[in-house]
Amino acid sequence: MASSDVSPYPFIEHLLGFQKTAALKAAVALDLFSAIGKGSETAAALASRVKASERGVRILCDYLTVAGHLEKSGDTYRLTPSSAVFLDRSSPACMTSVADFLASPIVIARYLGDPEAIVRNGGALNEASLAPEDPSWVTFAKSMVPFMAPVAQGVASAVAAWSPPPKRILDIAAGHGIFGIALGAKIPGAQLTALDWPNVLAVARENAMKAGLMERFSTIAGSAFDVDWGRGYDVVLLPNFLHHFDRATNESLLRRAHDALSPGGRVVVVEMVPNDDRVTPPFPATFAFMMLGGTQHGDAYTLKEFEAMARAAQLGVVASQPLLPSPLTMIVLS
Repeated sequence: MASSDVSPYPFIEHLLGFQKTAALKAAVALDLFSAIGKGSETAAALASRVKASERGVRILCDYLTVAGHLEKSGDTYRLTPSSAVFLDRSSPACMTSVADFLASPIVIARYLGDPEAIVRNGGALNEASLAPEDPSWVTFAKSMVPFMAPVAQGVASAVAAWSPPPKRILDIAAGHGIFGIALGAKIPGAQLTALDWPNVLAVARENAMKAGLMERFSTIAGSAFDVDWGRGYDVVLLPNFLHHFDRATNESLLRRAHDALSPGGRVVVVEMVPNDDRVTPPFPATFAFMMLGGTQHGDAYTLKEFEAMARAAQLGVVASQPLLPSPLTMIVLS
């Protein structure tokens, strides 16, 4: 390999990756993208609008331009097409709230506190995030809706097309409840049951009320491992839940899902699913590292691994469908 092909800069860039997080957290906290969207396009104008130092705003905006979140012409900053859609609060698709969870001090500390230790340990040093009524899941439920709502709509469109459409739906570890709520909005008369910790269910109830579905919405409070799920559901939803656990635990959850189904019912799993090589596609593949730091035994599982877990629970994979443009996949079991 020629020396021109060798560079230390990817290594240095990744070591400084925390600066990208810091820059975006600052921009979101200042509501910088919305300010640009409203016409404040120079460092001086932005500093006045967001009540910050002009020097600080100039350096931040230049950094965000290099990072691809802004465009610059002369002294003028403008939103990129993606920033206009996802980072300007006036956009209905704005998802800046996800920073409240993904870039929270608790989440960041899991990875930067002692990363060597989590690798040596093969997972998080404790399972605090799965403790009963951990408040971080309330933050998750409140902040992640903009990211998950389009995914839930994709699941709902697929499930609503089934013949006959499901009438009883159970949403396990419902969190914000958006997956079950999306199905309820697509399927007239469908009865929704959300299972989660009591403090998290308060967020799901609020979202169900906003969607006008409270008459068809009920809850089961407690741990998915301990409480009675009930029986006779046409769909059991397991969205973004199985990645927290090892295969044996997931097999036990899938057996519970199997036992909760009505005849002909189906389990719908939503997950990050890497290819068998575990390094593609990039987002699902790197999600395994998120599980290494955030759980003691979780992982990003391949489709073959989900098929094996399903067989152990007396289920089979009926279909799998990428939920584009998101990095998630829907897996239907029966």
